[in-house]
Amino acid sequence: MKKLDEIMELMADEMEDFKAAVLELKKLSGQLAKMSIPISTEALEKNLSRFLQKQEAEKEITDEILKEIDRKLKRARIIPNYLLILFGISGIIALGSVGYFGYTSNEKVENNFEVYRTIMESQNKSYEDYFAAYPEIQEAYCEWLEDGYLGL
Repeated sequence: MKKLDEIMELMADEMEDFKAAVLELKKLSGQLAKMSIPISTEALEKNLSRFLQKQEAEKEITDEILKEIDRKLKRARIIPNYLLILFGISGIIALGSVGYFGYTSNEKVENNFEVYRTIMESQNKSYEDYFAAYPEIQEAYCEWLEDGYLGL
């Protein structure tokens, strides 16, 4: 009998829990009935048009950003302007240096040639003076030159 009493107590507890659950479900069902969720095509169209407007605005912003990037890419250069100016200046300096050193070298060669010519003329003058003083040596020298060139 004890077991029967225990079973009855368990059944009573279970019934109370079930009753509480049913009351809770009634309460929630009432709240659900009071809530109104308007699902109409008008509301859907309104929400959809708002979404499409936002999407169009974002698309316009991204299009502007892409156009700006395209403009920057078209104007972009591989070598910056300051490097072009630097290379230009160094090229002008190099050409100027080549011209200057070429000119000074040419002047130096001409000056050396003038000094050589002066030395040769002074030597020729001394030879002429010597040969004028000794004409027989000049004749022997001329014969020696002719024999030397013909012997080659």
